Amino acid sequence: MAKVYVIGTCDTKEAELVYAKAMVEKAGARAVLVDVGTRGGPSAADVPARAVARHHPGGVKAVLGHDDRGLAVGAMADALTAFLAKRRDVGAVLGLGGSGNTAIVTQAMRALPIGVPKLMVSTVASGNVAAYVGPSDIQMMYSVVDVAGLNAISRQIIGNAAHAVAGMAMNRVRASRQDKPGVGLTMFGVTTACVTQVRAAIAADFEPYVFHATGTGGQSMEKLAESGLLAGVLDLTTTEVPDFLVGGVFPCTEDRFGAIIRGAIPYVGSVGAVDMVNFGARDTVPPRFADRNLYVHNAQVTLMRTTAEENRAVGAWIVERLNRMTGPVRFLLPLGGVSAIDAPGMPFHDPASDQALFEAIRSGWKKARNRKLIEVAANINDPKFTAEAVAQFRSIIG
Repeated sequence: MAKVYVIGTCDTKEAELVYAKAMVEKAGARAVLVDVGTRGGPSAADVPARAVARHHPGGVKAVLGHDDRGLAVGAMADALTAFLAKRRDVGAVLGLGGSGNTAIVTQAMRALPIGVPKLMVSTVASGNVAAYVGPSDIQMMYSVVDVAGLNAISRQIIGNAAHAVAGMAMNRVRASRQDKPGVGLTMFGVTTACVTQVRAAIAADFEPYVFHATGTGGQSMEKLAESGLLAGVLDLTTTEVPDFLVGGVFPCTEDRFGAIIRGAIPYVGSVGAVDMVNFGARDTVPPRFADRNLYVHNAQVTLMRTTAEENRAVGAWIVERLNRMTGPVRFLLPLGGVSAIDAPGMPFHDPASDQALFEAIRSGWKKARNRKLIEVAANINDPKFTAEAVAQFRSIIG
């Protein structure tokens, strides 16, 4: 039977953690108490801090005994991530603590597959928790009172969390025989027509999961891929890359495309909406971009047309990662424009900038048997482009 891993710093919160473990077991689940305290002293934990610290690449000394608490917390987070990755009996994870323990435990939680129950009781859970949750399915529960001793309030909060995580561990949602293979698609407002056509074309055989390309959207899609929940990807909207390189509000991370590289997942991609960098309301656009081609998409979103120089950088960044993919890859260039507003008569129509993008990808492309670069004489939203994307996807998915 899978177990609930109750994780926290026993050097400061042992009573609360012991109580949480007891409540999990009282609810009927098996539990393991893991100490991630950076002092490394004796505790009531089933897995002492030293045993966790051994999983750090630098060994125990890299984690325990630091004078610098920040370094110790970061090292313990790395050690816990490696520790949980090697366990084969993780049915759920329950974390308890303040900001330090929240940073340690949620880093390890984010590395676990989507679908594994993850609940963090934290003193910081009522604020902006994006850095802790990321693209994962972590549930944050505000502790109300500090996790600093058992009392009538903390017992109720911790007890509720223990019962919730025990219930999730013992009542997993099983896959249905009616489930179709999942396929990830990236979309933006200016590529909606394309992705809507693709969804309709594959829906009879696949379950399309659409991700809004807002930075977290791309990360979420890749997290599902890394969790083994996607049969393939139609990554047609890679607008998060120019935001990352130029400084927009919807950036990807340095690891964009990383899950595809590591997992060799069937991949069809394109350069949808890379003609733009995203900002908030018009008055939030940085002054250095004041003289650029700006388009007010709505009251809260202002788009900035990418230049030829920026597009060359975007193309080089993307193609370098495409060249590292070892699974089946088809990458499509829509020669008639990369978005709905990059077409003749539209505000971002700029053939020279598009050509700089296309040429950067062409010149950087390394030929390989698993990869094909395909050029389509159409706008990304035209049925001709959609039909080609679907045909290429079916050719590699089987």
